[in-house]
Formats: sequence, structure tokens, C-alpha cells
Amino acid sequence: MTTPALLEKVDVRRSAERDATKISWLDSKHSFSFGGHYDPHNTHHGLLLVNNDDVVRPGAGFETHPHRDMEIVTWVLQGSLVHQDSTGHSGLIYPGLAQRMSAGTGILHSEKNDSWRLQGGTAHTETVHFVQMWVVPDETGISPGYEQVEIETDLLSGGLVPVASGMDQHAGAAAIRISNRYAALHAARLQPGQSAQLPDAPYLHLFVPRGTVTLEGAGELEAGDAVRFTATGGQRITAVEPAEVLVWEMHASLAA
Repeated sequence: MTTPALLEKVDVRRSAERDATKISWLDSKHSFSFGGHYDPHNTHHGLLLVNNDDVVRPGAGFETHPHRDMEIVTWVLQGSLVHQDSTGHSGLIYPGLAQRMSAGTGILHSEKNDSWRLQGGTAHTETVHFVQMWVVPDETGISPGYEQVEIETDLLSGGLVPVASGMDQHAGAAAIRISNRYAALHAARLQPGQSAQLPDAPYLHLFVPRGTVTLEGAGELEAGDAVRFTATGGQRITAVEPAEVLVWEMHASLAA
């Protein structure tokens, strides 16, 4: 991880510019190189390697697969996602719930849109829409772990809420901890006219998974748009319509 001398930059990336994977049960859009989509000039920003915007149809999902040495945060926007992993954890992730999985020395997990199988009910017809984000840990070989915490009430404030952080300044404030002391994820739900101020950091990544906002100095951002900030921050975002935003604050970057 590095913190080189940086030039100020605000890089707006529109939704239509993202690569996409679309198959029978999945509609996934990738902000960075992922899977079969590789661009050597678009592998990460700061410490963020993956920002996937996924929609999964009912009864389907990601079957059991492995991860290693990665901090994975999942944020659900609509519907519910069933998590099960090889450490014995299982959980139902839904809007307003912060969830983190530390892959560490190795973990197997699945993510599926089939909550009725847990509850013994009737199959539903609702898709699940979620954003999954990966950052590297600042220490490899840690023990795998899992955590989920309800933060729906905190989101009612309308401002940025620390969702997941390894930074000392968020100890006791962030909903869940991640194993990287240089990174933090914030989320906000904004009603029309409500504003939030972006943190100052060497690297920021703003993603608008739904709604429309205006960004001071850059204009309007719609659902699926993202902005990569380098050596700049403090701008205000204001909702044009009900919106949700995800902001990664990062004080280091992966080595080039």
C-alpha cells in the first residue's frame, strides 16, 4: 500500500461505461476489471478492487465458491440475499443491514436469492439488488470472519453513516470493522434537497446505486454513476430525488 505524491483529480465514470455480465439469472455491472473483463488501466482505485452492482433473479445466485485474503462488504438495496459460509455462519442480508466477510486464510461461501427456503414459506418473485465491494486487508493470513449489523435507524439521519471501517477514528462509530486501517465505507440515504459532505482523503470513491444527486463542481449523477477522487474531498452531494450513495474513504492505495 502506498501514499505517493498526488495530483488533484475528479474522474466521473458514467453507468454506461461499466463492463457488464448478463446471463439467465444475473445482471452484473462492474466498475473495475472483473472476471472475463480486464483492463490494465482499470484495476482499482485506492484500496477498492471490486464494486459490482448485481441483480439476481429469485431462486438463483452464486453457488459455493472460494475467497482468500479479501475484505468483502455487501450492501443490499432491494430484496434479500442469503449468505452461508464454511465457518458455519449464515445470514439474511436486506436493506439497512451492514455485512462484512473477511476471507483471510480461505473461506467458501454462497449468496442466493432464496430466503423462503430458510423460512419454509412460498417462493417469492422479487429480484435482489445489491452492491458488493472488495478491499484488500492490510494483513494477509488472518482468520476468516463474518459480521452483520442492522443500521436502518442510523440511515434516517440523512447524512453519511460509517458502515464498515478499520480506521482508528471510527472505532466505536462504524457499524462493522474491516481489517484495513486505511479504509472506510460510508452510506447515506438522501431525500430531495438533503445534502451530505464528502470526507477529505487521498482517495475517495463515490457510487450512486439509486436515485439522482448533484455533485458540487461536477453536476448531476444518476443511478450507476461513480466518481473517483484523488487528493480532493469536501464537496457536497445533494439529492435531486430519493437517492442512496456509497462512499469509500481511503488513505492509501495499492502499489502500481
